[in-house]
Amino acid sequence: MATFLSRLGRFSFRRHRLVAMLWLVLLAGAGVLAARAPAAPPNDFSMPGTEAQRTYDLLDESFPELHADGATARVVFRAEHGKVTDPAAREAIGGTVRALADDPQVARVTDPFTARTVSEDGSTAYAQVSYAVSAAELDEDSRTALLDTVEAAGSPELTVEAGGNAVQGLTAGHSSEAIGLAVAAVVLLLTFGSLLAAGLPLLTAVLGVGIGALTIRVLAEPLGLGATTTSLAVMIGLAVGIDYALFVVSRYRSELARGRGREEAAAHAAGTAGSAVVFAGLTVVIALAGLGVVGIPMLTQMGLAAAGTVVIAVLIAVTLIPALLGLCGRRIGPARPPRRERTQLGVRWARFVVRRPVAILLGGTALLGAVAVPAAALELGLPGDDSLPVSATQRRAYDLIAEGFGPGHNGPLTVVVRTDDGSGAEPAAEDLAGRIAGREDVTSVAPPRLSPSGDTAVLTVVPEASPSSTDTADLVHALREPELAQDAEVFVGGTTAMNVDVSQKLSDALVPYLALVVGLAFVLLIAVFRSLLVPLKAALGFLLSVLAGLGAVVAVFQWGWLGSVLGVTEPGPVVSIMPIFMVGVVFGLAMDYEVFLVTRMREAYVHGQSPKDAVISGFEHSGRVVTAAAVIMISVFAAFLGSEEQILRTIGFGLAAAVLLDAFVVRMTLVPAVLALLGHAAWRLPRRLDRFVPDLDVEGERLDRRAVVEPSVETSGAEPVGK
Repeated sequence: MATFLSRLGRFSFRRHRLVAMLWLVLLAGAGVLAARAPAAPPNDFSMPGTEAQRTYDLLDESFPELHADGATARVVFRAEHGKVTDPAAREAIGGTVRALADDPQVARVTDPFTARTVSEDGSTAYAQVSYAVSAAELDEDSRTALLDTVEAAGSPELTVEAGGNAVQGLTAGHSSEAIGLAVAAVVLLLTFGSLLAAGLPLLTAVLGVGIGALTIRVLAEPLGLGATTTSLAVMIGLAVGIDYALFVVSRYRSELARGRGREEAAAHAAGTAGSAVVFAGLTVVIALAGLGVVGIPMLTQMGLAAAGTVVIAVLIAVTLIPALLGLCGRRIGPARPPRRERTQLGVRWARFVVRRPVAILLGGTALLGAVAVPAAALELGLPGDDSLPVSATQRRAYDLIAEGFGPGHNGPLTVVVRTDDGSGAEPAAEDLAGRIAGREDVTSVAPPRLSPSGDTAVLTVVPEASPSSTDTADLVHALREPELAQDAEVFVGGTTAMNVDVSQKLSDALVPYLALVVGLAFVLLIAVFRSLLVPLKAALGFLLSVLAGLGAVVAVFQWGWLGSVLGVTEPGPVVSIMPIFMVGVVFGLAMDYEVFLVTRMREAYVHGQSPKDAVISGFEHSGRVVTAAAVIMISVFAAFLGSEEQILRTIGFGLAAAVLLDAFVVRMTLVPAVLALLGHAAWRLPRRLDRFVPDLDVEGERLDRRAVVEPSVETSGAEPVGK
């Protein structure tokens, strides 16, 4: 592997103009095709295999006029003086309802006074707006018209707010990528001490993300990729793109400092650091592509798209980076020998760890275990309007409904009753409604509505508790009990039920996903390190960091610790996508740091150093670069804490915490301690496996054994590049 990549790097360095031009042509071609490509289709929010999705399908089949999967909005009115039934308020509400119905995508709007959606004290009322298209297909003009109508209806006498999925998407954008790039620029400048060297990773990362995003746009229509598929691809693409380029450029400058010619340094960097990049990238691809086991189409699309962007980042690191190094020539010089105290910082830490491996191992494990304790109380759910800041109209509408009608009105359940007998649905539904109405955790049950065929009936159940509470989740499960209805099938749907099903599906998929990702990566790392103990240690360390990251998320977002500092106004269940998302992203990045740090240790061991000296050598050469990469990633993820949406704050905090713990506690502390304890055994592979495991030569051992190499630019008498 190292030999092949070294030749590829040498070719790219020599033919730097050709290689750079090919990448620019690829970017331009992707841009032209993307400009001509049709718009991306709406996101597929279907959840195959869930009962809530089955309920939606039955409603579409039996009650097509209801547009069960269409977008919805709830416009809430509250009289500040008097009641909503007063003539002036009633007239204003009626005008608003008529204005809402004028939108061409609106299927129907209920009048609060005919639909009886007026609170008992007469202070609050709401109109239900149903759209003929899903929330993903809703035009931005319709969203804007809804918000404008609500704003125009408000007055000192009448407060008007709107909630529901039709309102989503109107919040201000977030500039986390820009913040992350700014922090990355500062860190790279401090790491390299050169504007040009620091600019290369940023330039190539943006180029890779641009090609990836444009390619996704081109393939969106033929492959059915949703409109938001690029979100994860951009975040991960920037992260790994900067990291991979950082390691190759850093290795190039180190080789220059050792006295190699520029072409030889580029070839050696592509062969050694490039090999680490390839296998680190493969672990990230495995983690992202593995999201397909969850069975949620949108998550699968996002994982595959992000995996494709990672592949582009790897190709750029082993081809375009050497080409740009050739273009820059002498303008990028060797790494400057740092001051003595800086030189000794990483080395002193490594020596401290290898002298006291048992104490360090026990202390680090205890720290991670303590942080992970709250993860045992993890509760999953999907965020609703109640998780938004009080400045959002959705949150204010939610609070008005809860105050005027009770919290359960914010998450009604749709119950569908179906019988084989064409005329048996009505009595079965009436009997079921009576049974449900007698429950203490139910506020009300609407009269059943019968389909034209007579075999299906639908009724609306309003829970007593809020949509995100465990009591409502228990109610959903209770309504699905087979013995509840006699001689009829009962299906429970609605947004609240869908959230329960999605959370359950994600929870059930977590263990298989973990086994798949860790198992495949374990096999890959055996080939990379030619060892059983090093991959085992890497996998166990990753599990510790993920559990600790989840523990931190539970403590902050579920229990409310430091909530005022991080903007958590309403502690509650952790967003259900968080654990599996954290596993995928953090595993990929953790293996990046593992490969980059430990390959330098193995390289030193292969070249004759003792196990403890190899650990110290690995820190001397890679510790500073791995630290810089981790700081960049933490900054990128932490930037999401500035978002107004709790789901983004949760993801940003969780990923930042997990990367922080994994990079500095696991990789920089526990890894050297374990390797010091294992000694020579860490780098040995059982003979039975040795015959089957290919020698990938990630450390570039064969490169140093080659007696004759191709002449470099400097030794061939050609004019040095860059002059």
